[in-house]
Amino acid sequence: MSSPEAVGHKLPRSASDLMGVAEDFGYRADSADLLRELLVTGAMSLRNPAGIFAANVRLLWGSAGALAAAAELAVGRGPGKGPIAAPRGDRRFADPAFQENPAYFLLAQQYLLFGQLVTELLDSAGVTGKRAAKARFAANFLLSALAPTNTLLGNPAAVRAAFDTGGKSVVRGLANLLHDLRHNGGWPSQVDRTGFEVGVNMAATPGSVVYRSDLIELIQYSPQTPDVYAVPLLFCPPWINKYYIMDLAPGKSLIEWAVQHGHTCFAISYRNPDKSMSDLGFRDYLFGGPLDALRVVREITGTPSVNTVSVCLGGTLTALGLAHNAAVGDDSVNSATFLNTHTDFTEPGLLGVFTDEATVNKLEKHMRKTGYLDSSNMARTFSALRPDDLVFQYVANNWLLGKKPPSFDLLAWNADSTRMPARMHSEYLRSCYLHNEFARGQFEVDGTRLDPGRVDVDAYVLSAVDDHIVPWTSAYKTTQLLGGKNRFVLSTSGHIAGIVNPPNPKAKHWVNDSLPADPQEWKANAQLVDGTWWQDWTAWIGERGGERAAAPEQLGSRDHPPIQPAPGSYVRPTA
Repeated sequence: MSSPEAVGHKLPRSASDLMGVAEDFGYRADSADLLRELLVTGAMSLRNPAGIFAANVRLLWGSAGALAAAAELAVGRGPGKGPIAAPRGDRRFADPAFQENPAYFLLAQQYLLFGQLVTELLDSAGVTGKRAAKARFAANFLLSALAPTNTLLGNPAAVRAAFDTGGKSVVRGLANLLHDLRHNGGWPSQVDRTGFEVGVNMAATPGSVVYRSDLIELIQYSPQTPDVYAVPLLFCPPWINKYYIMDLAPGKSLIEWAVQHGHTCFAISYRNPDKSMSDLGFRDYLFGGPLDALRVVREITGTPSVNTVSVCLGGTLTALGLAHNAAVGDDSVNSATFLNTHTDFTEPGLLGVFTDEATVNKLEKHMRKTGYLDSSNMARTFSALRPDDLVFQYVANNWLLGKKPPSFDLLAWNADSTRMPARMHSEYLRSCYLHNEFARGQFEVDGTRLDPGRVDVDAYVLSAVDDHIVPWTSAYKTTQLLGGKNRFVLSTSGHIAGIVNPPNPKAKHWVNDSLPADPQEWKANAQLVDGTWWQDWTAWIGERGGERAAAPEQLGSRDHPPIQPAPGSYVRPTA
């Protein structure tokens, strides 16, 4: 689906205009050719009639069992125990009606049996590699869309709400649907952001912008302890998100936590690119991002080296910077922390579905028109990776139950996404996802090949066990790729919640001082520790902070005086 902004505000007046609109819609509708690969895989399953026959026999046998169980439930002869159970963690059928009402019980059973049939038919096709991954991705998304809980009558909670409110929930749901059609490209809104404001209750740690270029603002945070470590901390965010995932909210801010534990903290805030920045590439972001920030931090603090903390793509860029520094003999980084970061893209996770040659070509063609990749494209790609949780949960909540989307700071940050310059995004996809140049020692900067093995700084590598964007087994590869003394820690939760992990009763993490080549061997011998990884990291980074001295009385320096209070201008929607 596309928003009015995606195709222009004017109606097309010529055949070429119509063709452009059609191409744009085609790109957005299925840029990765998922449906085509699903149809091809389905056709290939016809070569295995025995497999098709067996799958359908199991469907018929399961349907008969489900019908018998529903009949027993109808006459009060026991709870509904059908031939198939919902997958662990599937909350769509948690409503008691799916166990107590014969009709809803049978509806859920038939849906789950159909999903099992689709999986078995895909298995029977014998397809592997990218085609199999795309076919299964498309099938899973379509199955999620076809769930009965996405319909008014098939969702018992929505039916009850309609009766309890005299139909008002239905009216509110239709209003929410129309709003999303007009303002959210037809996708259900994930969050109510009205209660959140950057600089007030998000990105609220006190500080000042002490440097601004055409690409970044550098924020220095006010000390909150009488004395501080000598080695400052530089936080390097991904360029595809606003930086404040590391400064989400008071009590949930990793930056605030570090400041309160005696670190002099700086953070990069990237400008949200427009068409004028379309020609900025990987090299521009490397030298204009972390390497430029390192220079300014050293000039302000007068220290010879800096500790870095990098998130996701920010970590990829920092790793390139470390290898570049190693190549030119620059020792300005004292230690590096990588949070949920790919440096070796051999295992790209679910995003690999969208990063084959044909898909990247189509994406590049689309970006040539705009000069950048709009934030909504990437946001919806990430949502499609987990459709039950990030798409259809909100269909039920917003459109069927007529409720507002939740008001949640993490989702508010997630909705505040950024664009990506066309050249930068193209080079990133090709160098990393398609060719894995850095891990192979093939990435070049100014004619010099970067060797990750020459990086000899200490590294703290953190991953999350349920990360669907950077699988933890892939993040682990950083410990084998970089040449320094490394530590790996595995957190619970997913890509973002694994980072925003302040002390809480549920927090746990795995530790293991050894670093075998096989990540599964590491986990098999790891110890599960109560508490957040923040506490483990605090001890680790404290050992690399140097001596402590009186905290600075003023932010910035003579050459880099404070420009404006944090969080600055680039993080604002108008920037």
